[in-house]
Amino acid sequence: MEESIVRVTGDQALVKKLNKSIVLDTIRRNGPLSRTDVSERTGLNKATVSNLTLELLEQNLVEETGLGESSGGRKPLMLLFNGSAGCVIGIELGVTLVKSVLTNLTGSILLERSASLGEHDPDTAFAVICDTVRPLIEAMPPTPHGLVGIGIGVPGMVDEAGLILYAPNLGWEGVDLRSRLEAEFAVPVVVDNEANVGAAGEREYGAGQHVRHLVYVSAGMGLGSGMIIDGQLYKGAWGYAGETGHMSIESEGRLCSCGSRGCWELYASERAYAYATEDGRPALPAETTSELTAYAHSGEASVLQLYQEIGRRLGIGITNLVNGFNPEKIVVGGPLTEAKEWIEPSMLATIAERALPYHRRELAVSFSELGSRSAVLGAAHLAVSQFLGRVRVSL
Repeated sequence: MEESIVRVTGDQALVKKLNKSIVLDTIRRNGPLSRTDVSERTGLNKATVSNLTLELLEQNLVEETGLGESSGGRKPLMLLFNGSAGCVIGIELGVTLVKSVLTNLTGSILLERSASLGEHDPDTAFAVICDTVRPLIEAMPPTPHGLVGIGIGVPGMVDEAGLILYAPNLGWEGVDLRSRLEAEFAVPVVVDNEANVGAAGEREYGAGQHVRHLVYVSAGMGLGSGMIIDGQLYKGAWGYAGETGHMSIESEGRLCSCGSRGCWELYASERAYAYATEDGRPALPAETTSELTAYAHSGEASVLQLYQEIGRRLGIGITNLVNGFNPEKIVVGGPLTEAKEWIEPSMLATIAERALPYHRRELAVSFSELGSRSAVLGAAHLAVSQFLGRVRVSL
């Protein structure tokens, strides 16, 4: 009998947590709403909504604002999500750069820092991450909940526990960055692949809003894809989906650090700069995207030719994703988007030429609306989601 009571009590607590999560998410995404609006949108009765709303108000996660339109009785108070209830930090660990942002709970950037990453060993990377994060925490404004979490996107495979299994461009295997960050900053940390967090950023704040089938392609020193399928981030059977930079587009092509040949990222990311002199082509006048785009603006032929070829190779890989996943939208983000002006024409022409006609008929292809901030904002959003304790139910 005692075991039965415990189970029932546990079930009731879970139902309450789920209902509270639903109410909060409804207000967060659709506010301002009255309590009656929330009841109608969620299907929960008004008494349940009122009780849960009271708890959310006490926790400073929801606030009452103004008076709504009356349908005959008293004007209702409207409910809004309180984005200023706390702060999170989003981090993008790149191959050459670490970027960190401090945001509120609605993704508004309050402060940001970046630092170069010269050495790739885990200790150096951890120190550089801490050097970008500490000033953000020190300058954080006072909020009811303070710093509630950290999210970080990394260029590699990450398991469900946040362990970085394999990051070939960093030379990492089995690195537990999450535990080190949690010990250092005493808040929960979420770690995911940087393309996944980029997809989350675009879905929540950028070009992927209201899109249920989205492929986000992160193009920087490597290439990866984050895939939103039917509104959910697709991670595969063991959480490693999206390593599209290592799909082969040249069967006997260049040798990749992953051990394979002809990987997409060797031809369509910043790693292609190292191969620019192949076939007798002239050497590039610079080595970084920010420097090369300055030469592109001045009409430097070798740079324009390089970006045209990178665009074509991007288009080939994207065509494979379009034909394989039939998305509504493809969004290209990451550091290489600085060169959008010279990459986009050949990329779009290649997709139009190669993608199956029924797939491209309704397809939208665009560059990120968040520029190079997709990943840091997506990482911050994952930290917010963890804090809000969203409960997902699989039927």
